[in-house]
Parts: sequence; structure tokens; C-alpha cells
Amino acid sequence: MAEELFSQLEERGYKGRIVSVQHLGELQEGIEGHHRQGLFDEEFYQKWLAGFVFSPPDSLPGARSLIVVATPQPQFRVVFTWNGEKLPFLIPPTYVDYKETKERVKELLAGILGPAGYRVEQAKLPEKLLTVRSGLGAYGKNNICYVPGMGSFHEPVAFYSDLPCREDNWQELQMMERCQNCSACLRHCPTGAIPSTPLRAGTSERFLLHAERCITFHNEKPGNIPFPTWLDPSWHNCLVGCLHCQRVCPENKDFLERVEEGSEFSEEETALILEGVPFDQLPAETAALWERLGLSADYDIYPRNLSVLLRR
Repeated sequence: MAEELFSQLEERGYKGRIVSVQHLGELQEGIEGHHRQGLFDEEFYQKWLAGFVFSPPDSLPGARSLIVVATPQPQFRVVFTWNGEKLPFLIPPTYVDYKETKERVKELLAGILGPAGYRVEQAKLPEKLLTVRSGLGAYGKNNICYVPGMGSFHEPVAFYSDLPCREDNWQELQMMERCQNCSACLRHCPTGAIPSTPLRAGTSERFLLHAERCITFHNEKPGNIPFPTWLDPSWHNCLVGCLHCQRVCPENKDFLERVEEGSEFSEEETALILEGVPFDQLPAETAALWERLGLSADYDIYPRNLSVLLRR
């Protein structure tokens, strides 16, 4: 059944792996162990890592496996008109239609496994870590997960299933071999977020991004929180997130042109956004442009981010 599952995923351009549910404790230790050692910035940990649930849901108490699926994701180009000029800004992969991707993959898995009597339920787990531990991907020196054939331009999604795990793919943390003699991401990160001596399996060296220095960490915060004074406005490069390290990575050279056109905002609409008009007070047509991208839930961060990009 697992072979049939992965075959059908490949036909759709996806890739998957399965590991035993017995590894939940190791996943948990991979996060909480680093937290105990003080390797995570506390604010970052509380916002992004403290909410994982390392036990099967009540709706699937007999879960026997974890299925992780990588789906290729493009960048999106969003255009804002300002001072008579059309200005395009990128949104990195994983932001647009994030929830829809999860639902789409769940329906696909259910359609494949359901006829054989198996079920799937979404998992609230560290998907990047699971992707690497499953052997589906490997870490880059920038602590971003890379999947062969997709580079870092993918979105991993994880599910519990009662499908037996007859061939467990669990492995130790791996960094891409290519990273050993490459420092492109380190040299192009303007904030110094990427450590110069990343952890290698079996050593005590740090293999974690200094997340508190990452542009993404700061431009994903609520829009009423100003950027720190040390963060040079010229370093901003995306409407949200950051692509400095991913765009110079040799592993991504074949995927950089995967850019889809997103919404385009008129000068009047751009002005409303910059003024910080709340989402529920935007004209219906303008709100629909955000809905089209699936970004309305976090709309409040974009006026601040756009303001910085336009004034660089």
C-alpha cells in the first residue's frame, strides 16, 4: 500500500515518506531538547515551536505511522502601483494557499488510502524536522529544508495514519553534502543569522539558525510592532519572509524562475493599505485580492512591510 501511495504522489509531482509513529518522542526531543539547552530564542520558541502536539489526535487513536509529503511551491509576484509606477514584490513559497495545500494533500491521501480501509488525520508537528528525519529531505547550511527535485521551494505537510509502517525510513539529521564546501547563503545573509559552523551529525556544534536575527522572524510579527533599529531597511526583499539565502543557493538554481503572478493593486488600493485601513474596512474588490492569495488572516503585517519596501 505504501508503494502505491508514493507512486500516486509522484504522478502528481509530490514526494512522500512514511515513518513509524513510535518516533514521536524523538521529534519532541528534537525541539524541546534544544529549548532546554537554550539554543532557541525564547520569543521565537513561544511563537513558532511551543504549539506542536506530539501525540495522535483523538480521532485516530490507533495511528501507526506518520506520512510526510513535500509539494512543490512557486514564488508569487504581487504588484503595487505607487507614484505612477508598478512595483513588483515577491512572496516566498509556503505563504500563499498554505491551508489549502494541506487540505488538498489530505483529500489526496484519503482518496488513495481510504478504499483500502486506512485513514489519515492532519498532524501538528515540526514538518521541516520530520521531512529530514524521514529521509525525504536534508538541511541546508541556512537551516532550511531541501528536497531533491524541489530545492527549498516546497511545502511539507504531515499526517497521522493507521497504515502500518513496514519499512521505516527514520534517519539521523543530515546536512546536504554540497553545503560542506559552500558558504553562499552565509555570505549573502545581511543579518548574520546563519552560523558559520553548523552542526554535523554526532557533534555538539550548533545547527540552528539564529532566528532572532532572521528578517523573516521580524516581518512576520504583528504589524504594530516596529522593526528593530539594527535591521537596515535596504535588507528587506519580500512582501513577507526573505529570499536572500535561497536565491543564491546552488541547489535552487533550477527553480528560481518558478514565479506565478499574484494580485495587482491600484494606486488607490495601495494607499489604503499603507494607511493601515483594517481588512474588514477595505473595499470588497481590494479584500478579494488578498483572499485570492489566501493572505487575509495575516493582513495586518502587510501595511508595515509594504511601507518599508516602498521607502527603501
